[in-house]
Amino acid sequence: MTAMMSVDTLHAPASPLLLDGVHFRSENPADTDRIEAIHEVTFGPGRFARTAFRLREGTPHDPLLSLVAEAGGELVGSVRLTPILIGETPALLLGPLAVRPELKNLGVGKALMRRSMEAARQHGHRLVLLVGDLPYYWPFGFRVAKAGAIEMPGPVDPTRLLVAELIAGASDGVGGAARAAR
Repeated sequence: MTAMMSVDTLHAPASPLLLDGVHFRSENPADTDRIEAIHEVTFGPGRFARTAFRLREGTPHDPLLSLVAEAGGELVGSVRLTPILIGETPALLLGPLAVRPELKNLGVGKALMRRSMEAARQHGHRLVLLVGDLPYYWPFGFRVAKAGAIEMPGPVDPTRLLVAELIAGASDGVGGAARAAR
């Protein structure tokens, strides 16, 4: 696959660099097994013990905001956004973001990120939380959460607890326990 212009937008404006032949759409229930297969190969069985997984456990992700990437009829990547609360503030938990290993570093994950963040913004969401690597997520507006402001349901390296404001000032005064929005 080569990096070329391809316009197939569902929720977001066209990105200047998309992989030729990769199409993005909302996740649907028929995708579940294929997404789980990508998660298994990408994260392994240890993913179930991670704090972010524990926060998502038993809470459905938002299918309008959770996207998949397809190429040649195959599902090659996905990103999920799950409604949560931080204290009493509504937010979204981003993740997992996963791309089949043989397609990493080709822009699929970044295209999924751009589209999911824009979809969240368009649907009126204000704040997104994730546990991840700042250098990767910085271009999407993520910054390290204020020290001690957000309590996760398990251990998290504080330098990996990241928030992105979809509306300027959305994280001002936000704090407390992160938990599923039920």
